[in-house]
Amino acid sequence: MWHETELRVRYAETDKMGIVHHSNYYVWFELGRSEFCRSRGFSYRDMEDNDGALLVVAESYCRYKSPAHYEDLLLLRTQIARIRSRSISFVYEVFRPSDDTVIAEGETMHIVVNRKNKIISLPKRYEAMLMTGSDESHAFPAELPPS
Repeated sequence: MWHETELRVRYAETDKMGIVHHSNYYVWFELGRSEFCRSRGFSYRDMEDNDGALLVVAESYCRYKSPAHYEDLLLLRTQIARIRSRSISFVYEVFRPSDDTVIAEGETMHIVVNRKNKIISLPKRYEAMLMTGSDESHAFPAELPPS
């Protein structure tokens, strides 16, 4: 199930051509992940403070499909693609409702580590909260492009 976060493009997020700079999409993906987790009853800080579990970005991908501009009102959709014992993958869609346009699609894969950067298993309670309302059927992209 998609979690939706509304955002408006700020002037600082655009380049000289008046188009959203590509680097901002990853900032928006982080916003989407954080809000997704909050909608499930916890925050990144909860995981870090209560369980010493940190989600480290191990892979990321973004496909830019159409430009977004200053003042565009966008909808950022976020959902779980996969949960494994030591990793989580999120997928994203940036959408402009005013003209029904998909702006970008992306995915991030996160490894769960402790404060010493050792890979650990995702605490079970977070797995249960993350899967609430999820059908885990979305898989964009099917695989990341080769490096």
